[in-house]
Amino acid sequence: MEEFLKEIADALWGYPMIILLLGTHLYLTVLLRFPQLKIWTAIKLSVTKDKGSHGDVSQFESLATALAATIGTGNIIGVATAIALGGPGAVLWCWFTGVFGIATKYAESLLSVKYRMKNERGQMVGGPMYVLEKGLKMKWLGVLFAIFTVFATFGIGSTVQVNSIALLANETFGLPFHVTGIVVTLLVAVVILLGIKGIAKVCSYLVPFMAIFYIIGCLIILIINAEYLPETIGLIVRSAFTSEAVGGGFVGTTVLMTCRYGIARGLFSNESGMGAAPIVSAATQTRNPVRQALVAASGTFWDTVVVCALTGLVLVSTCIAPNGIDATQGAALTHAAFGTIPVIGPLVLTVGIFTFAFSTILGWSYYGEKSMEYLFGYKAVLPFRLIYIVVVFLGSILNLSVVWTFSDIANGLMCIPNLIAVLLLSKVLVSETKKYLWSGNLDAEEKNLE
Repeated sequence: MEEFLKEIADALWGYPMIILLLGTHLYLTVLLRFPQLKIWTAIKLSVTKDKGSHGDVSQFESLATALAATIGTGNIIGVATAIALGGPGAVLWCWFTGVFGIATKYAESLLSVKYRMKNERGQMVGGPMYVLEKGLKMKWLGVLFAIFTVFATFGIGSTVQVNSIALLANETFGLPFHVTGIVVTLLVAVVILLGIKGIAKVCSYLVPFMAIFYIIGCLIILIINAEYLPETIGLIVRSAFTSEAVGGGFVGTTVLMTCRYGIARGLFSNESGMGAAPIVSAATQTRNPVRQALVAASGTFWDTVVVCALTGLVLVSTCIAPNGIDATQGAALTHAAFGTIPVIGPLVLTVGIFTFAFSTILGWSYYGEKSMEYLFGYKAVLPFRLIYIVVVFLGSILNLSVVWTFSDIANGLMCIPNLIAVLLLSKVLVSETKKYLWSGNLDAEEKNLE
């Protein structure tokens, strides 16, 4: 079964999906006149309260929740895997993917706010499933997206994350898996039973802490490896476009392999095009769809352009430094890199992985909850939360090798209906962007909110 699922996952995340996602990124970048140029405006908006606007959480809380779900162990371990399989040039392709992915995150979030609605409790709900139903009259495809999202929630969103925490706690502190599972489960239960406002509030405090803590750790390593940084940057750039042999224990690759692993890791890391983050964008207090679309797009900037890039520089510089380790060791490369920080290095990595994984569990719980609500109504929310809490504990004590592969499949399947919505509603994207952004009406109120 594991081999069968792996073949499906490899096919789904192969060249066709990479071409589809990257092609969409490039198409939307040109169509929307390079929204990446508005990134500083987006960052400013993310920390500005849009008082009096429709929605349940602030723009910063929305961004924090989306980043909580997006910035996970993939940003730490995933980059190391890309380097191990694709060489140092994979870092640059990962970075390029993040830059162009900003346009797709902008587009999918704009549509989710445009077509959001109020549920029976007066809360804002939205996401690709509502876009497909209201914007394209394709409810059947919206149902499929919601189903794929629920599957992904129980996989990459919860079980595999808590399993990473339990494994780390066992290796570092000798804690039994079930003990870690109980602690994490109780913490998750306390937060998600409070709903989106509780999740968003916790994430708004946790995400800045975990990001700053991890970035400081990366900067310390880069200071230690400062004399090798020029060589590191040169190696990353050269090997992204050539097949030249490199030292430092890097695997020999072709340009095609380097592109593949770098782009695939970038796409998987920032989730632009997957359609998950727009679900929380729909709950945001914002006066028009474009303002929140810009805020959501800044999430891809922080996730890939900053965090993944720093991780890549850290790992490659550690490999080429004297007594550097074998770059083909993958996950072990990250542990070795942080081991260069005297005394506290392993602790920095441990805290980073714990907070990244825990925040991912919180963020994805909301995605799954809203997908279940779309499928079965608000009555399904509480049962989902209770089941989710139980699944989090099970994830700490079970072997999840098959779940990892199944999660890859579910994530890939989420992309397809979401990208259909984004591409078929291109005219709406242009119209809304022209109305608010290109015309200088970014502060205008949206009219006729349904």
